[in-house]
Amino acid sequence: MVSPGPARRTARALGRALHLPFTGTARGIRKATHAHGAGESGLGKLIELHAVNGAGDVMITVALASTVFFSVPTDEARGRVALYLAITMAPFTLLAPVIGPLLDRLPHGRRAAMAGAMLARALLALVLSGAVATGSVELYPAALGVLVASKAYGVVRSAVVPRLLPPRFSLVKANSRVTLGGLLATAVAAPVGAGLQAVGPRWPLFGAFVIFVSGMFLSFSLPRKVDSAKGEAKALLAADEEHLHLHARAEAAADTTRKRRLGLRTVGPAVTHALAANASLRCLSGFLIFFLAFLLREHPLAGQSAAVSLGIVGVSAGAGNALGTAVGAWLKSRAPEIIIVTVVAVVLGVAVTAALFFGAVGVACLGACAGFAQALSKLSLDALIQRDVPEQVRTSAFARSETLLQVAWVVGGAIGIALPLNGALGLSVAAAIVAAGWLSTVRGLLAAARQGGRRRPRVA
Repeated sequence: MVSPGPARRTARALGRALHLPFTGTARGIRKATHAHGAGESGLGKLIELHAVNGAGDVMITVALASTVFFSVPTDEARGRVALYLAITMAPFTLLAPVIGPLLDRLPHGRRAAMAGAMLARALLALVLSGAVATGSVELYPAALGVLVASKAYGVVRSAVVPRLLPPRFSLVKANSRVTLGGLLATAVAAPVGAGLQAVGPRWPLFGAFVIFVSGMFLSFSLPRKVDSAKGEAKALLAADEEHLHLHARAEAAADTTRKRRLGLRTVGPAVTHALAANASLRCLSGFLIFFLAFLLREHPLAGQSAAVSLGIVGVSAGAGNALGTAVGAWLKSRAPEIIIVTVVAVVLGVAVTAALFFGAVGVACLGACAGFAQALSKLSLDALIQRDVPEQVRTSAFARSETLLQVAWVVGGAIGIALPLNGALGLSVAAAIVAAGWLSTVRGLLAAARQGGRRRPRVA
């Protein structure tokens, strides 16, 4: 047998050397996502799927932002974004409350629902690739479809996580891993999308198509237990104990066999107060994205260009979100009511300070604090749902709460686009949004915390 020549051996060695960084990185990512039993339970697959989802979404965001926002003067851009919001966000606000209950009716097809959301966005990315090149009106309905499909995926993903928990793995820790995987993928995909955008406006959308197609196949690699609805029922969001007991009495009057099968169908006051506080932070997030995007384009931070100013705020918010996710995983489920009250109060204080002393530092600090608080308070909400909501209705509670938070983000974005480009005024409105959520929930959350975080009696 003739041994390979020096040139062939050199070529093979070079190929292995070039291949190693990619295979080594892939093995490192797989080891991290599948650690502590996540590989066996299927959670690791979901983390990878969520990373794919985040990468695809940011590709579409880069393409649309360049088309709708950066390509025209500020005044025209405001009109185009307002039109974009009117055509896409307004219908979505009406559709979003339907998404959760609709997906409740498809508990046996969650993998197919996630794959369908991926495939829909892949095909719509191709439609958008033609629209951004020609400027046709197809851009708006296609963007609406992408938005609805993205939020549908988010609702199903929230419902899937509880079914993939490894042994001795808290829901907060699982959600923090999933969220962090999405954030890291977004951070990697954003500069790649910007590079593709430099090649041509259609290329980020071609990239999104490839990513979402891979996500479609990855969805079906999740364990079959994701599609099981065994032991689940629908959750009824109730704001106080009176509703809980009224519903319990109604159930008592119903057929006892059916009542035992459904279990408790309410989430109680602590969860709904926490949900309201989270909604105010999500509303703040939508507001800041749209308001600061136009404000900093017209009035950049001192000594910086508009692009750099937007980058500073975006990086600050992303870093804060990642830090909040990491801190939430470290705190686990400790005193979630106190955590929510505290972080919302901190954001309120920072927003008031930034409004009074408007400047670069204040805007960057508000972005970082808002990102940190949103991540940490959402994980605390997850902890409360795991603690206070019976397992039979927990999946439904996650799906419905996620839908409400998405609607809050849309409302915040609409407020941000409607305001005049005045920094002090805008941040005052931001402070008012947070204050409304905090003042309406602090009493109920503190009352729940004073009960010592005990599991409330179940009404079966």
